[in-house]
Amino acid sequence: MTDIHQTAIVDENAKIGNNVSIGPYSAIGPEVELGDGIELISHVVVSGRTTIGANTRVFPFASIGHQPQDQKYNGEPSSLEIGCNNVIREYVTMNPGTEGGGMVTRIGNNCLFMVGAHIAHDCQIGDHVILVNNATLGGHVTVQEWAVIGGLSAVHQFVRIGKHAMIGGKTGVTDDVIPYGSVIGNRARLSGLNIIGLKRRDFSRDDIHNLRKAYRLIFAEEGSISERLQDVAELFSDNQPVMEIVNFIRADSSRPICQPKMENAA
Repeated sequence: MTDIHQTAIVDENAKIGNNVSIGPYSAIGPEVELGDGIELISHVVVSGRTTIGANTRVFPFASIGHQPQDQKYNGEPSSLEIGCNNVIREYVTMNPGTEGGGMVTRIGNNCLFMVGAHIAHDCQIGDHVILVNNATLGGHVTVQEWAVIGGLSAVHQFVRIGKHAMIGGKTGVTDDVIPYGSVIGNRARLSGLNIIGLKRRDFSRDDIHNLRKAYRLIFAEEGSISERLQDVAELFSDNQPVMEIVNFIRADSSRPICQPKMENAA
C-alpha cells in the first residue's frame, strides 16, 4: 500500500509504484517514475525525467533530477536513471544528462551516496559505488562498480574511475584512476593498489599477488607505457583483473592516466 503524507505534493501524472512511502513536504514532478518499495523520508524533491528503482531510500533535503549546472544546457529532454536498492542521504544532488553527453545520467544498483554528495550531468555510475560525505563528481565522469570516492574529494569532468578503486578523502582527481588503484593527495597520485578493498571483497591471494606484480611492471621506469602494457598483457593474458587494468589504460579517454610517484612505483 502506497503512503503519501498529506503535506507532500505529487503531480497526478507521476508514476508511483506499489508500497511507496512519500514523506512530509516532499515534491514529485509530472515526469517522475518511482519503483516499488521506495521511501522518501521527508522534504525530498524529485523533478525532471527521473526514474528511481525499487527499494531505494532517499533522505531529507535531497534534490534529484533538477536541471544540470551546465551553461550549455538548453532545456533538452534529458533524463536521470537511478537503479534499485540505493541509499541517498541528506542534501545529495543528482542532475540529468545533456545533449553533449548522451542525454542520460545513470546510477547503478546498491550504491550509497552520503551527505552532500553531488552527481553532475552525464555521469555514469556502476553498482555498489560509495560516495562519502561531500564527494563531488564533475560532468561526464564514469565510476565503475565497487569504487569508493572519499569524503570532500572532487573528480574532474570526463575522468574515469576504475572498478574497486579507492579515492582518499580530500583528494582532487584530474586523471583517470586504474581499476583496483588507490589514490591520495591534493592532486591525486597513485599510492598503490586498494589492497584492503580487495581483501574485503574476497579476492584470492593469487589474484592480489598478480595484481601487485602487474602494477609494478606497468609503472616501472624502463620502456614506454605501451611496451610495458604489451609485456603485462602477454604475461597475464588469462588473468581477468590484470587485463581489466590493461584494457582500461588502452581505452580511449580525454584524460591521462593517474601515475604514482616514482618511489611508489617499485
